[in-house]
Amino acid sequence: MRFLAIVSIVSVLAVTTSAQAPGAKPKPAPPPAPTQTAKPAAAPAGRPIGNLAQVMRGVLFPNANILFDVQSKDPETFGKKEEGGGASSTFSGIYTGWQVVENAAIALNESARLLEVPGRLCQNGKPVPIAQKDWAPFVADLRKASAAMLKAAQSKNKELAGDTTNDVAGACENCHTAYRDGDPRCTPK
Repeated sequence: MRFLAIVSIVSVLAVTTSAQAPGAKPKPAPPPAPTQTAKPAAAPAGRPIGNLAQVMRGVLFPNANILFDVQSKDPETFGKKEEGGGASSTFSGIYTGWQVVENAAIALNESARLLEVPGRLCQNGKPVPIAQKDWAPFVADLRKASAAMLKAAQSKNKELAGDTTNDVAGACENCHTAYRDGDPRCTPK
């Protein structure tokens, strides 16, 4: 058996070397690719397309209000199938009960990053005041309150979740008092 394997290998080598033209020199191996010492260019960061009011209305406002509903409604009823046309009825009933509350808490927590994006403008065209000394603590309060709300939702404890919505409301109110309710908006008092 070993003899057959050796004969097969020798035969393959003989055929491949005889296929070259007589006197032809074998092609040299291609040179190795040059090593690059420069770092690849980072992708340019895009400017935000939504202003702060649009982000609030599109992400934070609807999700915060789902959390606030825990105070007066049974979370087990959230997300039940709706009749009618359109996306809201077509996709109703996919996520239900406490999962709706968990998702809203996660959305608030994750959207805190959107409040810190450089270059975002307020509705009035002023830059979001991310450099103000109170902005980062306000955003941190939102993260802390929404993380607590997530834990409360995961425990499925309606009383705890209802109480924790006060922390969410407080985080919202503190920032709104400083930056939304004044005239002009996005200007520290």
